[in-house]
Amino acid sequence: MAAVEVHRFAQCITCHAWSPDRSMLAFCPNNNEVHIYTLMQSKWEKLHVLQKVLTISFDAQLLQICIVFCWFMVNVFIFTFFRWVSKLIRKRHDSSVTSVAWHPNNILLATASTDGKCRIFSTYIKVVDAKESKTVSSSDAKFGELILQLDLSSSWAFGVRWSPSGNTLAYVGHNSMIYFVDEVGPSPLAQNVAFRDLPLRDVLFLSERLVIGVGFDCNPMVFAADERGIWSFIRFLGERRITSSGPKYGSQLSGAFRTLYGQPKHGLSNDTNDHSRPQGTVHENCINCIVPLGTSGSSKVMRFSTSGLDGKVVVWDLENQADLSEYF
Repeated sequence: MAAVEVHRFAQCITCHAWSPDRSMLAFCPNNNEVHIYTLMQSKWEKLHVLQKVLTISFDAQLLQICIVFCWFMVNVFIFTFFRWVSKLIRKRHDSSVTSVAWHPNNILLATASTDGKCRIFSTYIKVVDAKESKTVSSSDAKFGELILQLDLSSSWAFGVRWSPSGNTLAYVGHNSMIYFVDEVGPSPLAQNVAFRDLPLRDVLFLSERLVIGVGFDCNPMVFAADERGIWSFIRFLGERRITSSGPKYGSQLSGAFRTLYGQPKHGLSNDTNDHSRPQGTVHENCINCIVPLGTSGSSKVMRFSTSGLDGKVVVWDLENQADLSEYF
């Protein structure tokens, strides 16, 4: 089993985020609040409570630790422990925002929403970004400017995440599909992996070729890319399941992707064994959130944490998962 720590902070947790040094933890206890705890003398103590929050994300790079959070009122705000930032992203979403993710450059922000769209914005604020970014300058994009809109999902879009390099974006849909987008820009390359298990709610890159998806199956799912960059499902991370024959998974590129986003990569079928419902998994209810636990700027993540509707925050370690080592 890859789980090494299990914490319970509430009866139910819908999302969580760690500070870069893991001395603070922010989580939503299944309401419109975010509780921020700090580790003091080996004990977790409550530090702040924020109101009317849907999803959260710590910015791990800026000199000021920030939390991005979203209202069902389709706006995205930025909060720091020193002050509210006066500017906000608004009037760019036609439906509720479900997830946000910082690009490694700490200026681009990706959002997923209930209209199935994934959008990428500039969040450059001169008063906050004390150091000029080498990727995006203040003259390149203004705060809140829409950089790109992806219309790949036909259902609600949930967790969105960048790869360590920022070259690949992944997000998941309520239609039991995970989407991978390379070369994000005017002509991105899109790929999807479809599966017949329950939908995912969040996703995390552990390296450029390894992704963990979590959701209603209560058991993290491992996806990996081969040498050609074709993504496929590998296995479940928790307890192994009883298998039965029959194809279940497929990686493909549709004609719509080719039309909308230029020449795509070639798809590859990915048939594996069927699986029963989870038995003996660490989480006992839907996993809503997954976050990395690693060194800032590292190209791979060996530890991460998950939180779910069972109220647990679980820390996972892949150090001894030999079959996954080739993807790091």
